[in-house]
Amino acid sequence: MTAAILGGTFNPVHIGHLCLAEEVRSTFGYDRVILVPAAVPVHKDASPVIPGRHRLAMLRLAVAGSDGLLVDDGELVRGGPSWTVDTVVELVPRYGITGRPGLVIGDDLAAGFSAWKDAERLAGMVDLILARRTGERHGRFAWPHRTVMNPLISVSSSDLRRRVAEGRSIRFLTPDAVAAYIAANGLYAAGGAGPG
Repeated sequence: MTAAILGGTFNPVHIGHLCLAEEVRSTFGYDRVILVPAAVPVHKDASPVIPGRHRLAMLRLAVAGSDGLLVDDGELVRGGPSWTVDTVVELVPRYGITGRPGLVIGDDLAAGFSAWKDAERLAGMVDLILARRTGERHGRFAWPHRTVMNPLISVSSSDLRRRVAEGRSIRFLTPDAVAAYIAANGLYAAGGAGPG
């Protein structure tokens, strides 16, 4: 199968992630987009991250019934820092990916791509796909790549965490099943990130 890889913290998953995954799949004709929750994100800020088992469960709920999207727990099983190059090496044989997999990165991370672990090797293994995050240009990206014109949806995981902590609704910002899971497990409530 042909596939693109979309990694992230997914803390929690929201409609922006899902719309991006579907836009990549439909624009470039991939059979699947594989969503990979990070164990220990290395390219994000140090915001508190709930345990991987919760993020994985929410992702699985979010993509349930979608033939074009699937979730892989490889980084969570591997543990430690989530290096993208290691993940790509594992995913290609695991799913029998044919051709070069796509690798989706936000344009806000593009400027730092050269500092990623084995960036040159990684760029040679995948088709880099830049996704729009803010609508602002973040400088020139010198690596060969394609750009996906995903809709700019003004929602973020930090917004959802803040809304839950404030007791505000997150309906329509994430799938109903994810919102229900957050509520049932007391995640992101004021005073903490929820149970471990």
